[in-house]
Amino acid sequence: MRQELVTRQLDEQITARFPVGRRLRVLDVGPGQGTQALRLARAGHLVTGLESDQAMLDAFRAALAAEPEGIRKRVTLIEGDGRETGRHFGPGSFDVVLCHGVLMYVPEADAMLAALARVLAPQGLLSLLVRNGDALAMRPALLGDWAGALAAFGTDAYTNRLGLPVRADRLEALSATLAGIGLPLGGWYGVRVFTDSADRSVPPPEDPAERERLLAVEEQAGRTDPYRAVAALLHLVAVRS
Repeated sequence: MRQELVTRQLDEQITARFPVGRRLRVLDVGPGQGTQALRLARAGHLVTGLESDQAMLDAFRAALAAEPEGIRKRVTLIEGDGRETGRHFGPGSFDVVLCHGVLMYVPEADAMLAALARVLAPQGLLSLLVRNGDALAMRPALLGDWAGALAAFGTDAYTNRLGLPVRADRLEALSATLAGIGLPLGGWYGVRVFTDSADRSVPPPEDPAERERLLAVEEQAGRTDPYRAVAALLHLVAVRS
C-alpha cells in the first residue's frame, strides 16, 4: 500500500515537471529490492541504484536478472552510501533522486540531503519518504500502548517494526534544511494515515474495487489537512532551484 501511494504521488510530480516521453536520469538511494527503480526503468528511464546493504543488493540483482535485456541495460547498481555521492557522481548528474525510507537510519539528515542536492541537475526533483516525527505517538496510542504513546512525545527516536532503533524527521525542520540548500519544498503528502496501525498479518483486500477504495481514502487523506499531518510517513518533493 505504501509503495502504491508513493508511486502515484511521484508519477504526478514527474508528469507536472518534465515533458512527456523525456528519458530521465534517476538515482535511487537505498532502493532495497528495486521495486521503484525497476518500475521507472520499465517506463524508459535510466536508473542508478545506490545501496549499502549487501543482502538488498543481491535481492535487487536477482529481480533485475528476471527482466528483459532492454530494461536491464537501463539499470546500474552501485554499492555505496547516499552520504558519499561525490565519490560516484559529478554535480548535476541526475534529474530525479529518490530517497525513500533511508533518512530514518541516518543519525542526522543534513549531510545526506546536501550530498543528494549536489547531484541534482537544475530543476531536478528530490523525492523523500521519512517517518513523521510529529505523529510518533499515533501508532502506539491507536494500539492502546499508552506508555509508548507518552514516551513518543517530544522525541524523534523510535523502534521500527524490524526492532531497530531509528529516527523520525519533522516537516518544518526538513523544509528549512531543504530551502537552505537550494531545494525548496514543492509539495508534501501524508502516507499511511489510517492504515499504519492495521494488523499486518491481515492482507490487503483481494477485491479490486475494495482495494481501490482503500487507496482512494488514503490518497485523499494524504493530501488533506489536518489528516496528512498525522500520517505515519511524510512524502516530500523538493525541486532544485
